[in-house]
Amino acid sequence: MFDSLLRTSITTPPSEQVPTAPRRKKIVVAMTGATGALLGIRVLIALRRLNVETHLVLSKWAEATIKYETDYHPSNVKALADHVYAVNDMAAPVASGSFRTDGMLVVPCSMKTLAAISCGFCDDLIARTADVMLKERRRLVLVTRETPLSDIHLRNMLAVSQSGAVIFPPVPALYIKPASVEELIDQSVGRMLDLFDLDTGEFERWNGWGKDKEKEKEKA
Repeated sequence: MFDSLLRTSITTPPSEQVPTAPRRKKIVVAMTGATGALLGIRVLIALRRLNVETHLVLSKWAEATIKYETDYHPSNVKALADHVYAVNDMAAPVASGSFRTDGMLVVPCSMKTLAAISCGFCDDLIARTADVMLKERRRLVLVTRETPLSDIHLRNMLAVSQSGAVIFPPVPALYIKPASVEELIDQSVGRMLDLFDLDTGEFERWNGWGKDKEKEKEKA
């Protein structure tokens, strides 16, 4: 008995230990019917390039908005993700807190979805998964799309923020002097993923006025 316990207590020498590969990050991406479908699509593309495992949920109106606003078909968007779940599949893995993820992005996030998350009304997989993120203290980023904002919208944003979510309106960074809408989208996507400690390396960061001054000297 003693010998058996002794054998199990002996650890493998460091020189013989096999190094384990770093765990691949997992992020849930949800898209709702708010305008800005391209933001969600570019997020999926960026996460694929960063080798992040993605779990995608599309609402019915997200699929309609994708068709209306972009050249993508919902099937093309689903192909960008590693795993896809139906919005009414409440038995999906991401609906449980025991399923480990590094967080969730709702991009774009409609005011309806924001309201559901705010009051814990888990009537679909998007709201339920967001509820899981809050209760498990995981990163939840809501890319809210609406303007102007009513006091109801603002109260809902404050409520989810106090519960641990991050409200991320995709405000354009005009200091990058964008030459296209795509550059603005890439900057917003990059800043979203910064919140998950992921660097896309595909947008210009603010480095102060020095860069502009150098350009002025070159012109002089």
